[in-house]
Amino acid sequence: MINCITCKTSHFFGQALSSQYELRYKSFIKRQAWGLSEWEGMEYDIYDNPATTYLVWQDKNGTVRGTSRLIPTNRPYMIKDLWPESVDKIKLPNSSKIWEGSRFCVDSQICNSLRELIIKEIVCAYLEYAISHEIKAIIGMMPIGIWRSVFIKNGWSIDFLGKNKPYGGGRKNIAGMLHISKKTLQNVRNKTNIKYPVLQEIPYNKHY
Repeated sequence: MINCITCKTSHFFGQALSSQYELRYKSFIKRQAWGLSEWEGMEYDIYDNPATTYLVWQDKNGTVRGTSRLIPTNRPYMIKDLWPESVDKIKLPNSSKIWEGSRFCVDSQICNSLRELIIKEIVCAYLEYAISHEIKAIIGMMPIGIWRSVFIKNGWSIDFLGKNKPYGGGRKNIAGMLHISKKTLQNVRNKTNIKYPVLQEIPYNKHY
């Protein structure tokens, strides 16, 4: 099950918001040595704001073991602000119908079978969330190997938007676009064998 968390609904999910910051710290700063902002064992940046939606997988103790975040491209977003040159096949999106996905990570300390399940459920959750909110596409930036192992392997094709090369002095990454449709969700369900809805979202009229 993937919990959908925003600043208005975070109080329904215990310590999920801080726990996903802690997982990101372990994944990106401690394990991969990225030079990112941190505070008391949590990783964060300016794209963690009221417009951000988090998709998180929590274990029975409430600890986040997998997470990703989404933000609409009519707000400041990473690709536009940091690597605009990475997109040369389309105009940089600026739309409430196109969102950016980032900070996708799964706890490296759990068993491989659970890691695979969490990855598959987050991929399904991307589609479920996007369809329910009338989002037409999700863009992102990551190594081509991760695009292949996370999305293509699980039945979701990608339109690559530029060149595969280092941006900002890091390892090679490539910008890509994931198109949203019910047909794609069905294809991913068939590929992953996840036939059930995975996303738990608190309705807006129950925020308070």
